[in-house]
Amino acid sequence: MFNKIMGAFALSTALVATQSVADGHQIDLSGKTVEWIIPFSETGGSAKWANFYAPLLSEALPGNPTVVVTFNPGAGSTKGANAFQAMEYEDGTTIFGSSGSTQFPYLLSDPRVRYEYSDWNVVLASGTGGVAYLPTELAGQLGEGSDATPLAGEDFIYGSQGATRLDLVPLLAWEMLGLQVEPVFGIEGRGDGRLMFERGEANIDYQTSSSYLSGVTPLVEAGTAAPWFAFGALDDEGNVVRDPTFPDMPSFKEVCDATPACETSGPQWDAWKAFFTAGFPAQKMVFLPAGAPQAAIDTYTAAFEAVKARDDFAEISAARLGVYPQMTGAAAQTALASGTDVAPEAKDFVINWLSERYGVVLQ
Repeated sequence: MFNKIMGAFALSTALVATQSVADGHQIDLSGKTVEWIIPFSETGGSAKWANFYAPLLSEALPGNPTVVVTFNPGAGSTKGANAFQAMEYEDGTTIFGSSGSTQFPYLLSDPRVRYEYSDWNVVLASGTGGVAYLPTELAGQLGEGSDATPLAGEDFIYGSQGATRLDLVPLLAWEMLGLQVEPVFGIEGRGDGRLMFERGEANIDYQTSSSYLSGVTPLVEAGTAAPWFAFGALDDEGNVVRDPTFPDMPSFKEVCDATPACETSGPQWDAWKAFFTAGFPAQKMVFLPAGAPQAAIDTYTAAFEAVKARDDFAEISAARLGVYPQMTGAAAQTALASGTDVAPEAKDFVINWLSERYGVVLQ
């Protein structure tokens, strides 16, 4: 149902935005440079997502401005997000790329958060997925159905941006599976975690789909890494199903069902699913800053719609980003709402878990 509603919204809003631009209600970016701010390092999935879109957006915007991706990492993305919050709209040449690791501190009332999503103007929401993977020799020890039980005695090291970031989803998943995973906190992007894995400093990792496709697939082909499971996707009834980008990989729900220590019902599962839903179906979003006029919002909406309408978009986006919804207009607003709101009981469960497991106290 979620996908159907967003699809209908996307169509109606695209028509409104396209008509608005056709009627001359647009901003002219001729001779200008658009700065696309990413609050992570240049090695992760957000960088790959923005770098994929940047040249296409340049072609689609009026005046064909140069779109430059810049990076402002720190504090798990809250540094860059706080800086964007302090900006006001000037001429449409500044946009911001948010991720689940920006949404989760907001959801959890992290005291370092100084940003408010309702002040920003969303013009694109991109769904994505995530894949957990292991060194090949450890993946070979998994039981039937990728049962995690044979790995219960293994000591795992994981490079993490922080327990209140998008890493919350894999960390809770691995605990549900009975694994002993010690995170090394403080990396600035998921790509840095992959580099730790490549250097042998970590022996378990996950990457969002875009980073997995470009950065981990070569490791799999070289025989040094093996995929374990994809977190999955949501069907129209809200059930966790296989990720359409990785249909041959089991979903986390399937692995949980195959592992006796893991349960797919109860408060722990409900909390995991709530944060998975908030973090992945609408994980990456593009915003104009506070005060953006409707003409600027319509211009960027129409530009992203034009990108999606390209004859080659399905092919090139699948190869770089995976097979996920790319939403604009009211559909993006709906996605934003799902990504910045979770049930109070899920929030309470996660806050208590963070305190007990990692000593993270959110006040």
